[in-house]
Amino acid sequence: MSKTKPNILLIYTGGTIGMIKDADTGALKAFDFKNIIKRIPELKLLDCQIETVSFEKPIDSSNMSPKYWVDIVDIIEAHYDTFDGFVVLHGSDTMSYSASALSFMLQGLTKPVIFTGSQLPIGDLRTDAKENLITTIQMASLQKEGKPLIREVGLYFEYKLYRGNRTTKLNAEHFEAFESMNYSHLAESGVHLNVNEETLLQTHANSKLKIFRNLETNVGILKLFPGISKPIIKTILKSQLIKGLVLETYGSGNATTEKWFIDELRKAVNRGLPIINVTQCSGGAVNMGQYETSSQLRKIGLVSGKDLTTEAAVTKLMHVLGNPNLYKNFKESFETPICGELS
Repeated sequence: MSKTKPNILLIYTGGTIGMIKDADTGALKAFDFKNIIKRIPELKLLDCQIETVSFEKPIDSSNMSPKYWVDIVDIIEAHYDTFDGFVVLHGSDTMSYSASALSFMLQGLTKPVIFTGSQLPIGDLRTDAKENLITTIQMASLQKEGKPLIREVGLYFEYKLYRGNRTTKLNAEHFEAFESMNYSHLAESGVHLNVNEETLLQTHANSKLKIFRNLETNVGILKLFPGISKPIIKTILKSQLIKGLVLETYGSGNATTEKWFIDELRKAVNRGLPIINVTQCSGGAVNMGQYETSSQLRKIGLVSGKDLTTEAAVTKLMHVLGNPNLYKNFKESFETPICGELS
């Protein structure tokens, strides 16, 4: 380990960024990250020391689950004192969920944990993987007065660094795949790396890392649409398996005022089911009571998701339900920011 240069650990979990194409057959195969310097010699120019660790079996983004979030957390905990920053290479489809989850699982970070990936494999001629990887490592290496500048879970993609729990994947075709609609990006890559320090999470440099592994995974998402039927709503809300529900409503938290709908929600809330109200819109926030179509939701006890993304709402719900000290004051715990996930 270097005593002068930042030490960065690359954690490869799977995803497109770690694939290379066989020049003869065109087939994609997993890349051996132990040989990453040979594959991307530009990394030698970075002012840091890089080591790598890979999942034994790469995980496709669609197969990502809380079990693997715990695996990533375990790797970070095991190397936390040795490294100055962590770069998590991950498939893009579920990256916002994973980045959100880790922001709740790793609290009190004094070092960066930055997710990145790519839309094209690292061996593709037009790949976005090299820029994303190189710049993410640079972002994770940034220091101020001998301490890491970034002290939170971030997500870097196509020239911008975002707070991880504020992101959503908006595009499956363009390199600009992610956006943070309700919070400014943390940094931008151009001719220079420009960091918006006022947007960074202000964690004290001597904070102690607190790790939360317990997640309640029996949660659900229900997206409202015009014409949604009573039997569907009843079946979901009466299930004894669901311990918490994220309700995606219209606009600023609005829903139908049909009596049967409100009655079913009321019965579920009275039985103790936490229901989180988030907006279906990519940007904006829930403001229950602004319109008549949301005032009843507030009266019957739905919890406001404010300007949370769905990804952050689901993973925060898993976190709060999985930790008894938070669960006993559920509404307060959920509506209070933990790591910059809501305004």
